[in-house]
Amino acid sequence: MNSCDGWDVGDWLDSLISVADSTREVYARDANAFIEWFSAAGVSSPAEMNRKTARRYLAGLTLDGYAPRTVSRKAAVLRRYFDWARRTGRVTADPTLGLTSPKGPSKLPKVLTDEQVHTLIDKPARAGEDTARDARDLAIVELLYGSGLRVSELCGLRSEHLNLAAGEARIWGKGAKERLVPLSDPACEALRDWMKVHRRDFITEHTSADAIFLNLRGRAMTPRDVRRVIDRRSVAPTHPHALRHTFATHLLDGGADLRAVQELLGHADIATTQIYTHVSRERLREVHRSSHPRA
Repeated sequence: MNSCDGWDVGDWLDSLISVADSTREVYARDANAFIEWFSAAGVSSPAEMNRKTARRYLAGLTLDGYAPRTVSRKAAVLRRYFDWARRTGRVTADPTLGLTSPKGPSKLPKVLTDEQVHTLIDKPARAGEDTARDARDLAIVELLYGSGLRVSELCGLRSEHLNLAAGEARIWGKGAKERLVPLSDPACEALRDWMKVHRRDFITEHTSADAIFLNLRGRAMTPRDVRRVIDRRSVAPTHPHALRHTFATHLLDGGADLRAVQELLGHADIATTQIYTHVSRERLREVHRSSHPRA
């Protein structure tokens, strides 16, 4: 796997002589996952790692909806790898020493207001100078909010995954699990505009023929690229994952079944989805407090 070049994961796994084969397989998946994340963040070898990046990775797992137990396991794998890297001279200092995993979200997920969603979609803060880029960015926002995709899922979209005529997309989520999600009419319209009219303006000799979303260098977009898109369109700091939170909460506000929301989000455990029921209830309480004369 190219993303593992320079990390010597095979050597590390071979050193785990007291670990069961099934556990070693889990360690390998977790290691490949954090190496892919670090590579996307610009870290190409263990020697380039620092404590801040390790903390961002663990915090990102919680934001992506991983259960606290899963985050703790992944943190343990990360610490075990870097302990080995230090002992074998691959790093001079262990960036994970004393690092603890998040205990899960301390507050409810942030949900965007209607005005914030309206701004991102219809009145972006910085747009209008580049029609092609605006078309791409609108399609990204419509997908994140209209279908609740994870940013990594959006970046991994390929042309064969879309069926705009049927209004649906085949998504490959965590653990290579496949699910079919509906596409809103505005998302389909934005995707057609981007793919049929403007995408050609981004194509270079480096472009993958089937990658849907391209950055200014003509390569498939990364989560960092998507974060820049949201930053450019929003009037206030907004994480792309907030659009997924908003998607789920608005579905529950509208009366959607929790199991249906779980399937749409691609959550393996419905307990992960249930957090949005608390968000929805809190939003209703706030409406009552601010609107009812006897509240």
